[in-house]
Amino acid sequence: MGKGPLSGVRVIELAGIGPGPFAAMLLADLGADVIRVDRASAVQGAATGGTDFSNRGKRSIAIDLKSEKGKEVVLRLVERSDVLLEGFRPGVTERLGLGPDDCLARNPRLVYGRMTGWGQEGPLSQTAGHDIGYIAITGALHAIGRAGGPPQVPLNLLGDFAGGSMYLVVGVLAALLEAKTSGQGQVVDTAIVDGAAHLSTFIHGFLAGGIWQDQRGVNMLDTGAPWYDVYETADGGHMAVGAIEPQFYAEFVRRLGVDTDGLPEQYDRARWPEMRERFATAFKAKTRDEWTEVFVPSDACVAPVLSMNEAKEHPFNTARDVFPERAGHRQPAPAPRFSRTATDTDGLPVLPGGQTRAVLEDLGFDDVDALLADGAVAQA
Repeated sequence: MGKGPLSGVRVIELAGIGPGPFAAMLLADLGADVIRVDRASAVQGAATGGTDFSNRGKRSIAIDLKSEKGKEVVLRLVERSDVLLEGFRPGVTERLGLGPDDCLARNPRLVYGRMTGWGQEGPLSQTAGHDIGYIAITGALHAIGRAGGPPQVPLNLLGDFAGGSMYLVVGVLAALLEAKTSGQGQVVDTAIVDGAAHLSTFIHGFLAGGIWQDQRGVNMLDTGAPWYDVYETADGGHMAVGAIEPQFYAEFVRRLGVDTDGLPEQYDRARWPEMRERFATAFKAKTRDEWTEVFVPSDACVAPVLSMNEAKEHPFNTARDVFPERAGHRQPAPAPRFSRTATDTDGLPVLPGGQTRAVLEDLGFDDVDALLADGAVAQA
């Protein structure tokens, strides 16, 4: 434990799903000692940590949060920690006796990170939701897709993990930095709708400036422009083109081999359909791998569209060790990279309750046997 720039930072994660665990994983990747609090019942029948890589690099303690002794164990952990992360509906931790007031009373320097979809307050705060709904009401989902077609779902990367996990981590790190000078902790309220809206600031600037239409697939960065799109190749593969700047566009056209005689000007919107047809015809003449040989490397800003398994074997990714093998599986490496406090991970997903005794003993608990016997905590 503790390899990376966050070495010495202790994080308590109240077990959840999705963006909360991923945020905790990122902190663990950066060297924090992340102690995941799982339900005591989760240890039953758990033989391995599975392949939920978002639980890698952590330690797990299983606690009965509904018992008074179990709740007291969490509060004693809070006294010895820097951060607590939770991703329940608003009010749940308060009802458990583990809300911000309860925890900050035990540790005034604690950073209490909260993750929800709709936020702690507001008309939707008590309703269920998922990534697709959060990005829908921010306008982000409406903007993704082709002209004349329906919105296209960008997996759950845009809402849950970009708008949620990453903003929670940024907020926690900012609050930790501020606490060093103020000596006081605070609550970080991370709502996925807030983060997803904030991510689209760049596009809102275009919209305000009159250079972006509030429609799908008709703008420069949404497949509206033929030089920012994907094209099918002879073998059914695809190439991604992002030749925005004039010099890169010129290199793209040259390598594609399109006859420039009569080719529309790059920003002649009225003739974009004609340009797109010529590009599409050209790409159908070779396979994806043949086009990769033509374009990579170059300043044409063209890349092959790889499957997730193919990406693990791409020469660029193998050269940078983007997907190292850890715990018997190729996994995304920690990011970003640091020159002095290098990060790494064993890649091993935590087993629920697998380190209950070790964690409590490491943190100075002298009543571990009694807690286990009482059922307040459980050891896998």
